[in-house]
Amino acid sequence: MKFTVEQTTEPAIIAINGDVLGGADAMEFTRGVGQLVRDGARKVIVDLNGVELMNSSGLGMLVGGAKTVRGAGGEFCVVGANQKILSLFKMTRLDAVFRTFATREDALV
Repeated sequence: MKFTVEQTTEPAIIAINGDVLGGADAMEFTRGVGQLVRDGARKVIVDLNGVELMNSSGLGMLVGGAKTVRGAGGEFCVVGANQKILSLFKMTRLDAVFRTFATREDALV
């Protein structure tokens, strides 16, 4: 997994590419979200268009990011998740935790 902070101004946008399986990359993602919040971001959009596969560690990474952003009074959104990932969100009931949108533009409304 690789992630890129594409925009640091409001809203902050993080694009993830590759399989999201946790590990060192997940820790780096968590630090990156924390830095965005410390820098003042209150809306963070995570773009999953480049992700095919996600496991429970990847879910934990997103939950941690959402907790960090919400703890600062912000909003955490996920965009571009494929059907497999959306089904995983539903099966784990995280569809009630993450606001999901098809596109970045939809998340901005």
